[in-house]
Amino acid sequence: QVQLVESGGASVQVGGSLTLSCAVSGYTYRRACMGWFRQAPGLERDVVSFIYSGTSQTYYDDSVKGRFTISLDTAMNTLYLQMNSLKPEDAGNYYCAAQVSTAAGSCLSRGSYTYWGQGTQVTVSS
Repeated sequence: QVQLVESGGASVQVGGSLTLSCAVSGYTYRRACMGWFRQAPGLERDVVSFIYSGTSQTYYDDSVKGRFTISLDTAMNTLYLQMNSLKPEDAGNYYCAAQVSTAAGSCLSRGSYTYWGQGTQVTVSS
């Protein structure tokens, strides 16, 4: 049984940093998309970043480039999202997700992800 469990969400001030973690169990990382999605109240759940395990290719939404870093520690079975210089628009519920894929191109599509965590809340205040 595949389980994804996020942690690390908190309330921080503008300019602060957070590291989100996603503990993964029952899943193989070979040729898999591992992604972080954000959902703000009333908005769609959008991809923030992903890493494709087959090639270690990463993607970042333009809004977080240069501030967020995604990483996958296969030894610890954990996906991370390091978030720096946080802005109010970074706030939302963050979800990690996974899907088996033969190409990184499918990692952008929310609908193609099979497994989801329960989410962790990030609040950014000024």
